[in-house]
Amino acid sequence: MMDSSYLTPQQIVAELDKYIIGQHDAKRNVAIALRNRWRRMSVKSEIKNEIVPNNILMIGATGVGKTEIARRLAKLADAPFVKVEASKFTEVGYVGRDVESMVRDLVEQSVNMVKSRKKEEVKEKAAAIVEDVILDALIPPLKQQTSKAGFSPQPDLEGQQIPTSDLELNERTRALFREKLKNGELEERKIDINIKPSGNPNIGMIGAGMMDEVSMMNLQDMISGMMPKKAKKRKVTVAEARRILLEEEASKLIDMDEVKDEAIQRAENAGIIFIDEIDKIASGSKKGGGGPDVSREGVQRDLLPIVEGSTVNTKYGVIKTDHVLFVAAGAFHISKPSDLIPELQGRFPIRVELNNLTHEDFVRILKEPKNALTRQYQALFETEGVAVEFTDDAIEELAKTAFTINAEVENIGARRLHTVMSRLLNEFLFDVPDKIPTNARITINADLVREKLSGLAKNKDLSEYIL
Repeated sequence: MMDSSYLTPQQIVAELDKYIIGQHDAKRNVAIALRNRWRRMSVKSEIKNEIVPNNILMIGATGVGKTEIARRLAKLADAPFVKVEASKFTEVGYVGRDVESMVRDLVEQSVNMVKSRKKEEVKEKAAAIVEDVILDALIPPLKQQTSKAGFSPQPDLEGQQIPTSDLELNERTRALFREKLKNGELEERKIDINIKPSGNPNIGMIGAGMMDEVSMMNLQDMISGMMPKKAKKRKVTVAEARRILLEEEASKLIDMDEVKDEAIQRAENAGIIFIDEIDKIASGSKKGGGGPDVSREGVQRDLLPIVEGSTVNTKYGVIKTDHVLFVAAGAFHISKPSDLIPELQGRFPIRVELNNLTHEDFVRILKEPKNALTRQYQALFETEGVAVEFTDDAIEELAKTAFTINAEVENIGARRLHTVMSRLLNEFLFDVPDKIPTNARITINADLVREKLSGLAKNKDLSEYIL
């Protein structure tokens, strides 16, 4: 699963720097945590199973990069990753999602990842099978059983025997059409194919912690889903048939038991669960008494065994959470990390405080990342044949406006840039291509930014613009 080419901590930070500005301490800590996964898997002695991950608690205001760091980390690791919001969970005994559902979601994600990789491995073999199926739909084969008289004793649809010459003609026609298929010349031709409805072979073991999922299902739907279903005939284009049949044939070629075993192992040893808004279940975030709210402390106590290491029943099998990496994050405006129950605090030994974004950070966010908003909007305009250029003073003015609004109204971090960019460019997006023709060029400078955003900067009640 992991090899010597696994990224080093410095390489991980360098990759994160391509998308996230600043927050060096947070990047260093998650890079070490990720590298430690490979280090533990490489340990040869029995102590390997005793090495537990150092879970991380990231503390910082909204929009400073907490979620983005966790998401990019999972992509770098090519690991199963699930993001959940702590405020969505309820204590056992109440209606709502229980904390074990995050582990089941992780296994589901892991199964999908392994299944996709396995399908890619058998893609070439499946494609050959699909080609034969499509060819049979275009030109049905004639089976040859040659007699002494030079005829096939097998009757055709009219009850007559098939001459050998017809069989040869059929084979030549099929060879011609096979070549056309390979060259993509028949993609729009309509054919009839049989499509087998996908059943749910995984309904089986239902653990005590899975009742929230079962309660959302209709029992009749479950029973009918387990019944074998007849294939349905559909008329589709060759291109659509290839897509549908490729998925179907690839699924047949992979061993689902092998997929499940590998997915469970991958989730156990490389899985990452990102728990956002953990501050919302801290007791200090409670405003003026308990009331009817579900006990936040109860959710913490339900979460504790999952983070400590326990076994969870899933429809794919039992998973141990001992070596799953948990990354929690919260703004902690009202509460403090110390408001979490001591046992849960102890399960997040690495604490990282993320810095609020400065004006200079906003400038860099608009310029440097691979997925910078300026590049995103330029790509959108390019689809219409319109070129958009941002001058340096325009970017400075955009950063200044976003920083000022955050300071005066509510600090929502880098998300404020979405607000100002949308306000700045929506009128242009509306006018393309009706008023702004193809091959046009739009230059965004500081004067234009001030003109478009003057009302936004002056309005102190910006609730309608907060994303």
